[in-house]
Amino acid sequence: MSGFRKFLLQGDLVSVAVAFVIGGAFATVVKAFVAIIMDLIGKAGGTPNFSSYAPHGVHVGDFITALVAFVILAAVVYYAVVVPYTKAKDKFFPTPASVEGETVESLLGEIRDSLKK
Repeated sequence: MSGFRKFLLQGDLVSVAVAFVIGGAFATVVKAFVAIIMDLIGKAGGTPNFSSYAPHGVHVGDFITALVAFVILAAVVYYAVVVPYTKAKDKFFPTPASVEGETVESLLGEIRDSLKK
């Protein structure tokens, strides 16, 4: 039983569980925002619902509607989450500037040469 308790309480499992719950909640927010954007597109140029579109009897309308929603969803996630996250990460956790001329390969070469001596 102690092994099972250790498994349940280890940090990685808890982190994944929290990420899963937060991801599910965030997905609901993003879907609602995509619905707002779809409504705005509908007001501008007609409702973007291609469900009944079937050229030559091939029903591709649902696919086109899902594709438009996916592109909008991807844009919302990129511009509302990824870009601000990247900017904040760069601001608060800047990557250290690399020293000119010293690479991992050159340092390993120096170590090799010193070991040969």
